[in-house]
This record gives sequence, C-alpha cells and structure tokens, in this order.
Amino acid sequence: MNSDHPTLETITLGGGCFWCTEAVFEQVRGVISVESGYCNGQVDKPSYEQVCSGRTGHAEVVRLRFDPQQIGLHQLLEIFFATHDPTSLNRQGADVGTQYRSGIYFHDAAQEAVAQAVLAEAQQAHGGRVVTEIEAERNYSAAEAYHQHYYARNPEQGYCAFVVGPKVDKFLSTFAQYRRD
Repeated sequence: MNSDHPTLETITLGGGCFWCTEAVFEQVRGVISVESGYCNGQVDKPSYEQVCSGRTGHAEVVRLRFDPQQIGLHQLLEIFFATHDPTSLNRQGADVGTQYRSGIYFHDAAQEAVAQAVLAEAQQAHGGRVVTEIEAERNYSAAEAYHQHYYARNPEQGYCAFVVGPKVDKFLSTFAQYRRD
C-alpha cells in the first residue's frame, strides 16, 4: 500500500519496451499513474544507455499505481498478458535483449499470489510457453524524463506509429470495458 493514499496499490510490469507498456496502461480506468523505469538489475540508478547495453541486468518496466476498487490486479495482469508476447524470451518484436524480458515485479505476498494464478492461466492459454518471470521488485529507478508519457507526446514518431499504436489499439478493442472514460 501507499502511505499517501492507503487505498492505492503499486505493481511493476515489464512487457518489452516501456513505451508500449506505458501507452497501454495510460488508457486503463483505475490506473492512477504510470511511470517508466528500470528494475531488478545490479546497478544503482542506471541510465537508459547502460540498460540498453544489456550489462546491468535491469528490465525496462512500468510502475503502475492503481485503485483496486476500480480495477483489480487480476484484470491488470490479463491486460498485460494480452498486450505483449509473453512467450518470447528477452525480446518483443525487433527489440532484443534481457532488458526487454517479460516480468511481473510484485510489491507484497498477496500480489505474488495473484501473479502466480494469472501466470498459470496464461500458461494454459499459451500451451506452457510463457517465459514471464515473477519476482519481488528490487532496485527500481525511474527512467529519464524524456521516456515518460512518450507515446502520448510522440504518437506520430515511427516506432510509436508502427509498434506502440497497434498495442494500444489491441487494448482498446479487446478490453473496452476497462477503457478510461
């Protein structure tokens, strides 16, 4: 829980490039904030360039603050599994490297239990091919300011138009009931 607003929860998700994951979850009702960042690596406060080298061990992630009275973690994780490829080890499309791995980084034991349950559902749906890791979030740091709300600020940029946009469109068509008003 967050001390500044006790009803909000925080979960951290790695679904490849954080621009894609951030753009999807910024559309979700009940998600209060989305911050792009890095976690579960060995270097304190790495730069984007360091993370892209693949030598820090960090994943590109988004840290979501959400209101569980508006949307549950189970539903957030269903959206997560549906809007990236959880069967690709250390890659999403043309983005390749350990920093693009699929991961759920929980903040407490209750979240870990939900994550394990939804992972089991995803494994069944994907014939046991899901490679998403589930670990406690550690060594998190926010990404540089220019990465925050990247798609919202740059929808016409090439990568955004051809890679991020289709993921947002998939969310909007598949999960219309969770769309922000």
